[in-house]
Amino acid sequence: MIKFTPIILALLYGLAMYRFSVWRTSRELDAKSTELADPILKVLTDQMARALDIDRIKVHIYEIDPINGLAAPDGRIFITRGFFNKYRQGVVSAEEMASVIAHELGHVALGHSRRRMIDFSGQNAVRTALAMVLNRFLPGIGPLIASGLMTLLAAGLSRKDEFEADAYASALLVKAGIGTAGQKSLFHKLEKLTGGAGRGTPAWMLSHPKTPQRIAAIEANEAKWQAG
Repeated sequence: MIKFTPIILALLYGLAMYRFSVWRTSRELDAKSTELADPILKVLTDQMARALDIDRIKVHIYEIDPINGLAAPDGRIFITRGFFNKYRQGVVSAEEMASVIAHELGHVALGHSRRRMIDFSGQNAVRTALAMVLNRFLPGIGPLIASGLMTLLAAGLSRKDEFEADAYASALLVKAGIGTAGQKSLFHKLEKLTGGAGRGTPAWMLSHPKTPQRIAAIEANEAKWQAG
């Protein structure tokens, strides 16, 4: 008979890790970020703020080199210094950067950023518990199977979130009068900007959808809105 105490302990461990991860992430972002101050981007974020009927959209620069945008569990929006430098160099346009901000706003508005932190800790706990169970029946390879299953699950959930955040960003950009051209053009640049990460990997194994899929989804939404 399978004893459930180790499984319960693994789930409690996951809860503890969630709380610790939120605290650690907040401390890291506080220590390495400053508020974004750029007059051109402010015009665009003010347009989006009016579309959302809020006073302003506050964006922070996260002082790390990798090119990325992120939404913290507490609702703050960040652009990395590496990404902002590409904008300052003219590699990324203001409209393209605005689309990143709109995308991260989507993650916050749709509850993705907080849920992802919960999922990350919860999945670690479930992975541990599942590995314990499978290892009883498949000694040696049970943990590998558990890890593979949870990786596939996490990737699938992440891709779903990305499509949803893209759709939110598209709607916001259209409503704000900015349009989706920058959103779509940025997708064509991302592989090169990020070093071609994920190239050649099957789409279902990636945490982000393939570029053609993302653009096709945006265009499908636009066609639907225009028809309506």
